[in-house]
Formats: sequence, structure tokens, C-alpha cells
Amino acid sequence: MRALRRLTAATLLALVLTNAAASAADEAGSRQRPVREVASLRIPVGARGTFPFYVSADWSNPLPEITRAVLVLHGVRRDADAYFRSAKTAQAAAGEAGKATIMIAPQFLTAMDVETFGLPPDTLRWTFSGWVGGDPAVGPEPVSSFSALDAILAKLADRRLFPNLKQVVVAGHSGGAQVVQRYAIATKGDLALIREGIAVRYVVADPSSYAYFSAERPEPSIAATCAGYNRWKFGMEDRPPYLADATIAALEQAYVARRVVYLLGALDNDPNHPALDKTCMAEAEGANRYVRGHAYAAAMQARDNGTPNHSVWDVPGVGHQDEKMLTSPCGLKALFDLPGCDGGR
Repeated sequence: MRALRRLTAATLLALVLTNAAASAADEAGSRQRPVREVASLRIPVGARGTFPFYVSADWSNPLPEITRAVLVLHGVRRDADAYFRSAKTAQAAAGEAGKATIMIAPQFLTAMDVETFGLPPDTLRWTFSGWVGGDPAVGPEPVSSFSALDAILAKLADRRLFPNLKQVVVAGHSGGAQVVQRYAIATKGDLALIREGIAVRYVVADPSSYAYFSAERPEPSIAATCAGYNRWKFGMEDRPPYLADATIAALEQAYVARRVVYLLGALDNDPNHPALDKTCMAEAEGANRYVRGHAYAAAMQARDNGTPNHSVWDVPGVGHQDEKMLTSPCGLKALFDLPGCDGGR
């Protein structure tokens, strides 16, 4: 019986590990497959584009009870439905703080998604990786993926709809964290919120890479043999139109001034994770997500007057898992200002 129990436990462990590996491999490959579900709500962007999203309350009418808005951005699967469920799980875990919060999950689509679901021609769509760095859409007009987020922030800045809104949190995990980190550098959409006295925070959870302001990298030997390692979205060269007109100094100054929280899963340290960016541009930033996050934060802290508005919080016991990151004590602190996180500075 003991031998059977040991065999059963070993078999179960093998199944868990196999399923985890299969899930990671699926994440890596699914970026070039259609999404499983498309959000039903739309917001206008640009002159003739619409952008899909999920939202936890009807924001077509005034919501005086809402004091906080949290945007949660999906990863490379573009599975906003799954991230919306994770966001609502975090909202429930936040208790009273969650009750005064509206949760929003934007969805960046590709041409394949639009064709597969027979979506209206005004649906914005990007290349499989272009939405991550703020590239122009490939249709119906060349608006940046960052402009789509600007449209949501503009809606939240409308005091007729949100008379008591005090804070907006823009959060992302994995590929979504790549968007948030670049958006925190580039955004113009927070200006309307700031004018209304609404605080804005950016939460960057376990991205594969970061945008550096200088040509220096944690792995200089890799950078030395990597053509394009300093091009956007890894560096400041060849920036897309949304932020091409700003100087590097101005972009860095704006980024340092913004409130940014880096959430790093302490177990997100697999250099062979199937969904990890293994291009030389990313490898020049470090061996894995955990190392890359700490290296980037340290590089920023070492520049000029440091980054007093930026924090780095380790999430112990968690790997590359969006819901566990968001519902961890540090995740709940980052999203809802709840106590209980002692993961770092």
C-alpha cells in the first residue's frame, strides 16, 4: 500500500509537471493562433477605430461609488477573458477596497483574430508583437496600441462619470507587463487624470524584457554581438511614431517621475521557460525574468538621482502565474493599497 501511495504521488507530480510544461509551451505558441474569446464592449479610438475591452460595471452612467480603477493587461495569448477573471478574483480578495473599484481588461487583437471572428472592419488590430511596444495598428487606421489605452484613461478622467475617482492603476503581467512598462515611459494619457487630481500607478509584473534609456546592459558581451539590441522596445533607437518626437531625456524624466511598481515572482527564474523571450536583445538584459527585473530596477536606481517613485517587490513562492501574482499580498498592495507585502523596497 505504501509503495502504491508513493507511486501515486510520483505519478501525480509527473502529471503536474507535464501539464505545467504543456501550458507554458501553449503560451509560447498561442501568440500566433486566434484568441478563444473577444470582449464584447468597444471604445472608440482615433477617427475610425474601435477597441475591445471588459469592464466590471456599467460605465455608461455615473458611478459615484467608484474611487479606484484598475486596468489589467493580458499577455501574449491576448486572453483578456482569462485576465479579467483573474482581475475579478483579485478584486474579491481585496474585500472592501475591491467594492469601490472598477476592473477593466483591454484586449489587443491581431488580423487573424478579426478574420476568425468576423469582427466589424473598424476593429483595431496589430501584428502579433506590435501591440506590445506601441506600434501603429495595421488596420483600420495606424493608431498606436498606446492610444487605445489613452482612450480608456480619458474615459476614466470624465468627472461626469467618475466624480469621486481618486486613483488609476495600470497593471500587466508577462506580455501585458511589457506593454505597461513601455506605456509608463511613453504615455500621454495620464495628463487628463493628473489634471483632475487622480493619482496614476503602473504595475509591471514579470515581463520578459524592459526598455532601457542607455546603451548599457547587464550582459554587455551579449549586447556587443547583438544587432539591434538598443532598438525599441529594448532601447531608445527607432522608436514608433507615438513617442518618436520626444527626446530620450524627456522620456526618462517622465518615467522616473511616475509611480512604478515592479512585481517579480521569486520563482520566475527559469532561463528555459518556453514563453521567455530568448532573443539576444532580451538575453542582454539577463538570464531570466527575475534577474532581468532586478537588473533593470538597479540600473534605473543608479542613474542620476535614482528612482524614488519606483518600488521593487519580490513575490515569494510564485513563478510565471498571473493570478497568483495579482492575488499575492504584494499584488493586492500594488493594486489596492492593502497591507501585508514585505517583498522589497
